[in-house]
Amino acid sequence: MKNLRVLTGVVFSLALAVAGSAQTATQDMKNAGSETKEAAKDAGSGVVKGTKKAGRAVKRTTKKGVNKVASGTEKGAEKMKEKTQP
Repeated sequence: MKNLRVLTGVVFSLALAVAGSAQTATQDMKNAGSETKEAAKDAGSGVVKGTKKAGRAVKRTTKKGVNKVASGTEKGAEKMKEKTQP
């Protein structure tokens, strides 16, 4: 009878250990999924930030170039006007 109680206790202990490890594995999978999701969000935020920064730089540089060309054209027009006047 005593051996039966010990055997029953061992069986229940093993069952609890297996159930506990199954829950841990499930939770580990959920955690891994959440961490992957957060990493993707962080990467996406970095891409957005870099894209905005690059876009602003291109806009600034383009605007600078256009203004420079317009200024040169204006100077050229003035020189031409001076040359054609009697």
